[in-house]
Amino acid sequence: MGLFKRNPFGHILFLKKWLIRIAGTMTHRRYRGFNELQIEGSEIIKNLPETNVLFVSNHQTYFADVVAMFHVFNASLKGRVDSIKNVGYLWNPKLNIYYVAAKETMRSGLLPKILSYAGAITVERTWREKGKDIKRAVNFNDTENIGLALDSGWVITFPQGTTKPWKPIRKGTAHIIKQYNPVVVPIVIDGFRRSFDKKGLRVKKKGILQSIIIKEPLQFDHNNDSIEEIVEKLEYAIEQHPSFLKVIPQEELIAMEELNELRRWDY
Repeated sequence: MGLFKRNPFGHILFLKKWLIRIAGTMTHRRYRGFNELQIEGSEIIKNLPETNVLFVSNHQTYFADVVAMFHVFNASLKGRVDSIKNVGYLWNPKLNIYYVAAKETMRSGLLPKILSYAGAITVERTWREKGKDIKRAVNFNDTENIGLALDSGWVITFPQGTTKPWKPIRKGTAHIIKQYNPVVVPIVIDGFRRSFDKKGLRVKKKGILQSIIIKEPLQFDHNNDSIEEIVEKLEYAIEQHPSFLKVIPQEELIAMEELNELRRWDY
């Protein structure tokens, strides 16, 4: 690798590699130490193509979710099935992993700006800004940047656009699937909102079992599936369809409501 070789977004890969190494080493104990990360289905990662893969997941914190995925993906590519034991898998990390994040979030401080260099594709939210509901036209440059990232590698997106559970999936993700025809891999996460603060930077509680379940790629009929049908498939795949509320124990629903009352603003 040339010392100043860059990715399509102008990031120097040498710097990105060291950023991932350092940040990964610093965060490893958050998933294998203070708390334990239970992984299921990571063998799927090794069989994915090098580019044009879209990971869709529910969302619980700003950064802890995506950092955990960086750990799991790189560990799997180094032959560790459902395990992130021995952080040495980050010595030569996969550098073409990107994640979609709100522009205002990634500009909210020095650390988010640094983490943005690790692979953020920043987008302007069309429905919310600074904790207030808004209506903004879609910025087509954002969609083009996601397409550029898919052409370059893998993209992680949280199609609900918020860390609050059971919110509807934004149709923009379905449009991206229709337009770029990526391999779509669903991920279901849990435990992160209990173990981390809202931003996912501070450990809030220790001894929490976190989980990441990686599912088989979804199948779509790109010629015939409507945007609404794609959205519904995504809702079921990441277990955020309203029907899932019926099978959650009442005490967990109460806990969710109490948690939502404590939230001042969302992602």
